[in-house]
Amino acid sequence: MSLPSIPHIEDLHDAARAAALRHKIDRKTVPQGALGRMAALAQQLGLILGTTAPRLAQPQLLVFAADHGIAARGVSAYPSDVTWQMVGNFLAGGALVSVLARQHGIAMQVVDCGVRHDFDPAPGLIVRKIAPGTQDSASGPAMTAAQCAQALQNGADIVRALPGNALLLGEMGIGNTSAAALLVARLADIDVAEVTGAGTGLDAAGIARKTAVLRQALAANAGASEPLAVLAALGGFEIATMVGSVLQAAAERRVIVVDGFIASAAVLVASKLAPHVLQRCVFAHRSDERGHARLLELLGARPLIDVALRVGEGSGAALAWPLLVSACTILNEMASFESAGVSDKS
Repeated sequence: MSLPSIPHIEDLHDAARAAALRHKIDRKTVPQGALGRMAALAQQLGLILGTTAPRLAQPQLLVFAADHGIAARGVSAYPSDVTWQMVGNFLAGGALVSVLARQHGIAMQVVDCGVRHDFDPAPGLIVRKIAPGTQDSASGPAMTAAQCAQALQNGADIVRALPGNALLLGEMGIGNTSAAALLVARLADIDVAEVTGAGTGLDAAGIARKTAVLRQALAANAGASEPLAVLAALGGFEIATMVGSVLQAAAERRVIVVDGFIASAAVLVASKLAPHVLQRCVFAHRSDERGHARLLELLGARPLIDVALRVGEGSGAALAWPLLVSACTILNEMASFESAGVSDKS
């Protein structure tokens, strides 16, 4: 199985621009190194956007939603109906991510990638339903190769039509921490127990049951090893659509703000297809979901914040967004020693 076409994603390494950004940061009116992680963030944003004066424009947050066949095996503390009910909550503006997006002026849309519910047309809803939920991956592949390819294409098409230069990733789908754990376990070749957590709030016994089901899914799809085959066998429609969006956003040199465990799993898949994707990714936070810290380690990622959030939805990405805005503002508006007439160190 292969993508219709994987977009070319170039290496952003540019020694001259990196040096220019570093010099600009070092001349700001603070002791050298005092900006800490904000300096590295400002430099990354400049490299992604290809300028020493980066400006973030019209940020877009996409919440990818779908149901999962494996949810019928009791891997979540909540029933699958919560997926479509939460989509309604997003559209009504009452969810955590809705509140944060509104607070920070981030345009937000929900993508129905495969929710087991038919929605009436609504502002902020994009319908790209592949099917009403995936198949049960504990019995065989979650989706067909054609379904996976269509989801990837849908994700690319959605991003291609968006304005702005920043994409924030969100998701909703009862059972999708299971799909994410399966993807990480197979693609990183680690024990699935390392990345299987409480999800929507399972207790210790529930996590043990969930882990057993995930082992069954890995065994049922033992032949899947290449990234796209793994995505089709073990992933979800919302995750596959997110992978397509990440690839397209990376090709367009958009800043990609990665939320929690599920979004990071989608980025893992995308990075297996195009490693330079990771250069465009700003990892917003370290989720409290078991496995996210391990996944961030595997990706070589340093999240901006850690507030023990375990919500999903893109809420962590929206919460961290002001730090990206501040990094650009520091770079563009803060005085240098020369412009301010401030004496430098001896």
